[in-house]
Amino acid sequence: MSSFTKGIYHLFHLVLPNHDFVAHAVSDNCLVWRRVENAIHLGDPGSFDDSMLWTTHISKHPFREGWFRMFYTGLSRSDQGIKQRIGMAESKDLYRWRKAPVNWVDRQSELPYALPGRPPQPPFNFDADSPFPLVAGEEHYESEPDEGRHLVSWRDPYYYREGDKGWLLTAGRVRTGPIVRRGCVAVTEEVSENCFESRPTLHHPGLYDDIEVPNVLKECGEYYLLGSIREDAKVRYWYTKGIDQPWRSYSDNVLLPAGNYAGRLCQDDKGWLLFSFFTPSDSIDRTKHNFMPPPKRLIRTDDGHLEVRTFEGIQSPLAADANLDRVQPLKAGSDGICRVLADGKLDLTNESGFQIFAFEDDVDCFQWESNLEMRSDGKCGLVFRLDRETHDGYYLSLDLFKGVAQARAWATGAAGSGEHMMQFRAIQSGYWQVTTPGRAKFRLIAYGSYIELTVSNRVVLSFADHQFSHGAAGYGVESGAAFASDTRLNRLLSPVQSDDHLANG
Repeated sequence: MSSFTKGIYHLFHLVLPNHDFVAHAVSDNCLVWRRVENAIHLGDPGSFDDSMLWTTHISKHPFREGWFRMFYTGLSRSDQGIKQRIGMAESKDLYRWRKAPVNWVDRQSELPYALPGRPPQPPFNFDADSPFPLVAGEEHYESEPDEGRHLVSWRDPYYYREGDKGWLLTAGRVRTGPIVRRGCVAVTEEVSENCFESRPTLHHPGLYDDIEVPNVLKECGEYYLLGSIREDAKVRYWYTKGIDQPWRSYSDNVLLPAGNYAGRLCQDDKGWLLFSFFTPSDSIDRTKHNFMPPPKRLIRTDDGHLEVRTFEGIQSPLAADANLDRVQPLKAGSDGICRVLADGKLDLTNESGFQIFAFEDDVDCFQWESNLEMRSDGKCGLVFRLDRETHDGYYLSLDLFKGVAQARAWATGAAGSGEHMMQFRAIQSGYWQVTTPGRAKFRLIAYGSYIELTVSNRVVLSFADHQFSHGAAGYGVESGAAFASDTRLNRLLSPVQSDDHLANG
């Protein structure tokens, strides 16, 4: 979860695998982060949050000028974490946080922490009148472990306020229907300061097991609801004219391609930013190899759709332009022909097989922009960080007629490894709506291990990969003719790694 105030971005994040504190980092550019004091820690033994801390949301305090509130998910050792609950903490400066007192006695048959010869002792911050922790209301939602899938979903809080009304959204589940289709965005309304009452679901698609990390924003008189879906590891969205009206879905409601998850909104002085983390699809242990890419700029298009676009900050650390005067085929003896025309236009023809037309300079971090047109029925794509001898590197296949991008890594295994010498790995696929068949304006960014492809300014691919870091860049053409114009290849400064290894890349 990120917050923006006084020109500083504040990132509050979980720490795997223990989930025992919420970490805090700050940045002035969303690219390099510096760790500061941790925000909150596990509760004392016997508290509702003495096992794990999960997703949080920070927002301005509606009842205390200049203060902030953090709603967070807590898990208890007493029930092995099968019943999720929501707690709250407050801060005046985003650095020092104070947890709200809890009324834990109402959540158990007796006070916790009884020792031989001593009466049961309440948690340190026990308050019989406290409304926290917030639990799922049994009238509208699964609220006990013996319902549904024997796990109470009540997590990922998001506080939304409009006028004098405020609602806390959570990932919950309705009480009826197919067990793995009960996921919904649950609602409790704040009727007075820190006093919440359960309300019917905000949205229940009837399709998913859970709708994780919900967010709501309002733009141009319309409301938008974002949620992360475990089934395909994507961030999706819905829209409505009124927050109390049914939510609808466009034919394409995917904001980020697979692997990007737990999207959280942050509003800065330029508009909305969407933060998320990325986990490779081939990662066996999902508590490792997670990566936080640069945020995406979230915009509303003229037709009411939401789109994610490149964060403008990533385009700032330009180093120099790469040389585009010489473009040559990498494979000798083929039919590949490249003609460099006026104004840097490239006419690329390869009648048979696959040919790579590479720029003269090798690059590592770069921003590459071009208009690409396929003038035949063959195939084309982009290659980068390619070894000029083995041709090992990244390949982006582009179908300019159907609007499909596929990222792959090709490599050569160890000598003598037989059929395992050929190493092929599909990384990510993305799609866009084709308005001019056979043509596309693209931007490819390689920034440390982060890779991003946009088509017509819309982010189509967004992933992190560490296999290749430097090499040739160019166009790939298979049995066809392609034309490239308005090409620019700018080197980017390499990411700066902070001392505590929180920087992107």
